[in-house]
Amino acid sequence: MSAIAESRTGGLAAGHRRTSARTIVAVSIGNALEWFDLVVYGFLALTIAKLFFPADSETASQLLTLGTFGVSFFMRPLGSIVLGAYADRMGRKRALTLSVSLMMLGTLLIAIAPTYATIGVAAPVLLVAARLIQGFSAGGEFGSATAFLAEQDPARRGLYASWQLASQGVTTILASGFGVLLNTALTPEQLAGWGWRLPFLFGLLIGPVAIYIRNQLEETEEFRQAGEPQSPLRQTLVAQMPRVLVSFGLVILGTIAAYTTLFMPSFAVRQLGIAASYSFAATLVVGVIQLVFVPIFGALSDRVGRIPIMTAAAVVLLLGVIPCFVWLTRAPAPETLLAVLILFALVAAAYFGPTAALMAELFPTCTRGTGLSISYSFAVTIFGGFAPFIIAWLIAQTGSNLAPAFYVTFGAALSLLALFGARALGAR
Repeated sequence: MSAIAESRTGGLAAGHRRTSARTIVAVSIGNALEWFDLVVYGFLALTIAKLFFPADSETASQLLTLGTFGVSFFMRPLGSIVLGAYADRMGRKRALTLSVSLMMLGTLLIAIAPTYATIGVAAPVLLVAARLIQGFSAGGEFGSATAFLAEQDPARRGLYASWQLASQGVTTILASGFGVLLNTALTPEQLAGWGWRLPFLFGLLIGPVAIYIRNQLEETEEFRQAGEPQSPLRQTLVAQMPRVLVSFGLVILGTIAAYTTLFMPSFAVRQLGIAASYSFAATLVVGVIQLVFVPIFGALSDRVGRIPIMTAAAVVLLLGVIPCFVWLTRAPAPETLLAVLILFALVAAAYFGPTAALMAELFPTCTRGTGLSISYSFAVTIFGGFAPFIIAWLIAQTGSNLAPAFYVTFGAALSLLALFGARALGAR
């Protein structure tokens, strides 16, 4: 090969790498913002409970707050249907920009919402409205973002698609970082007075950046070549229902693991007596692990296959999560909490890494946005959105602090069945 040809080839490769990096950053920053605005609400559940849902019982107040956290998930299926079909008809880029704009609107309403002490019952009503808008937005984000990443390079689909879930590690880092900062730098009175609003205001500052970057993206070549489907929703729900059900099952363990992690700061403070700052710091470590290791396992799945890695991770969680929680509840200390969360995060990262690529490969390009959005949103609504509420209720009813472990074990069993189904459909 001549020197000129080698230089041209090298230049094209460098240009592709720059484009790829820009694509990952563009999707990830918007995706991280989407989930940050959702997750930070869960991390501030105890404070929000006192401000918007005052009740005679502290447990009742917390359950009302966690219930409101779950209410937003009722809108996810609707968002997945509308925005998923929109992504298949109009393009991934437009759907991504629309979803992040809607998330900003919901975040703005929460950031400026007066509390119950100021406007009475209108305060929780406004909060619920904001959460419904956020839920609608999130319903279409996963499908659009995953399809966009998965269509960048089919040979490295595992690596690219893994950034959908790895970017949620950025969410955990930011949200738990705010948790550490707010609980160490502010007094309880300052946190309740104005400090709880800071994370939501931060989200509003990042939002315009995410919208601008996403507007600069180019539509994927795979989508342009696929052509517009006649009816993506009908095709998905009629002709591809077995694939929707398998994809739905694959999400169960991942969403339960993610939202159990979200619940851990409140669990550690209320059930284990561990200081909030230590609890959020341990959760921050989980975010770092997710950000680093999810792409590693995603890339590995391009070499050895998605199903072997996910199956191994699901089996480890099925057998190991209860012993870990037994250890944690018998030796409730910051060091034990950190060790358990690190082990949990590493195994969960192994499951997360190949998940998005495997789900994307279950659907043809022309209905991929719809299929991904619907299967993901319904699974998250049923098994994830109310996970903190279910765990808190189980603890209150049974008096057992092992409730989170039982829920994760249940999710692992269901997702193992879905992995068998994926193999039957020809996935690897």
